[in-house]
Amino acid sequence: MANTSDPGGSNPSLQNYAITASAVKLASLGLITCISLLGNTVLSVLVLKDSSLHKAPYYFLLDLCVADIIRSAVCFPFVMISINSGSVWSYSITSCKIIAFVAVLFCFHIAFLLFCVSVTRYMAIAHHRFYSKRMTLWTCVAVICMVWTLSVAMAFPPVFDVGTYKFIREEEQCIFEHRYVKANDTLGFMLMLAVIVATTHVVYVKMLCFVYDHRKMKPAQLVPAISQNWTFHGPGATGQAAANWIAGFGRGPTPPTLVGIRQVSHNANRRLLVLDEFKMEKRIGKMYYMITLAFLLFWAPYIVSCYIRVFVKGNALPQVYLTAAVWLTFAQAGANPIICFIFNKELRMRFRACLPCCLTTQTPMEPYCVI
Repeated sequence: MANTSDPGGSNPSLQNYAITASAVKLASLGLITCISLLGNTVLSVLVLKDSSLHKAPYYFLLDLCVADIIRSAVCFPFVMISINSGSVWSYSITSCKIIAFVAVLFCFHIAFLLFCVSVTRYMAIAHHRFYSKRMTLWTCVAVICMVWTLSVAMAFPPVFDVGTYKFIREEEQCIFEHRYVKANDTLGFMLMLAVIVATTHVVYVKMLCFVYDHRKMKPAQLVPAISQNWTFHGPGATGQAAANWIAGFGRGPTPPTLVGIRQVSHNANRRLLVLDEFKMEKRIGKMYYMITLAFLLFWAPYIVSCYIRVFVKGNALPQVYLTAAVWLTFAQAGANPIICFIFNKELRMRFRACLPCCLTTQTPMEPYCVI
């Protein structure tokens, strides 16, 4: 399935170059694997342990972390074994197809999940009332199940196609075999991936336009009116006493309009989208957009190389470029936890609160509440 000839032949300099290149590949992929496993595991435990993070955005983040952990633990070791074996696949064809299926499965899973997250982020900003009522735990579970179903539907058919999943020596992995367009059967999968990523960015652009159009809107501020004996003067005086009393600013006896009416505590009075909640939704949206942008940047060189091999007959991509493009796709699995901790203040605070050295300086955080 792969050419097993010695890449250096009898030339010592080429042999030394091949040994050095293999060592660099193994070291870099080992570092990526460790960062991915450690970072995603810490993030997953943090989301599971802290009840304040049991919210829709973090349920999706947990699913993303679990997928990256499985990808790093299942796919990356086989790549390292193939490098150590001289860029050959030492196992059966069936096992190669299984590993390729898993790799493609997680690629499409990330793409579909980030698209669904972009839609929920737009709903959280533009239609917060509907989002708060509908985006429950079971809704998140249904979305995640739908994402996995679509991912399996995209990755499973090539298992039965002869020659679609193969060990590609230039990439050191089992993956799609991208052939010229006339003999190609992977173009549809690449086009689907490009459409999903592009649509995800369109949703974020639409959300950005919504925030920009509403940037001058300010939340209503409840200011207590000054009165004597519950007598108010000026515009809006009617009902002002009752409104201030309900808002928690009442002093003295109950206003006559509220006598005999059951009072509702101020803490139970929820507004549609206060400024703090709006800022938090924006921060979460920014974090997910950076994850989406990182996915595009890490996968773009490899996707470009795939299209070149499909549409350009007899092409010969530089091996350095192809190796770098493949390793960038591997690095994407370890980049997500770093992005989350950089762009999410809440995660940083919760992580510091879990450290023993920070328990004495733990800062209480206002609970995040939705309607």
